[in-house]
Amino acid sequence: MAISAGKGSINVTPLIDVLLVLLIIFMVIQPLVSRGLDTLVPQPPKMPEQQQIEPEAVVVELHAGAGGVTYSINTQPIAHDALQGKLAGIFIRRNDKTIFLRGDAALSYSTVIDVIDIAHAAGIDNIGIITPRVEQGG
Repeated sequence: MAISAGKGSINVTPLIDVLLVLLIIFMVIQPLVSRGLDTLVPQPPKMPEQQQIEPEAVVVELHAGAGGVTYSINTQPIAHDALQGKLAGIFIRRNDKTIFLRGDAALSYSTVIDVIDIAHAAGIDNIGIITPRVEQGG
């Protein structure tokens, strides 16, 4: 007695239902995922005058001597009274308002603070202090 098996068929309806549900889920999620990254767009140069090459760093030197404190800007001697005006004139067209102070070890702290106050009054934002260790490169 042989039993013949009939040809079987696969019911595809539940598979299509699952695929349609997944399609709907992905359609709902997709707008949330496609936000991307927030980036800054480069701006065109403003004006040709602002594209000038920045000159070298400005170093204000303070030297303690027998006659008192002497000041110089990039090795050019200058009087204490003219220091603020000269610094303001140098930095009037510069974007980077940074100076460096180099002073003798014999100077009082108040003398250095006085020059820092003069630099701030001239509109200088960043002030660096050069120490002997920095000069030696160590």
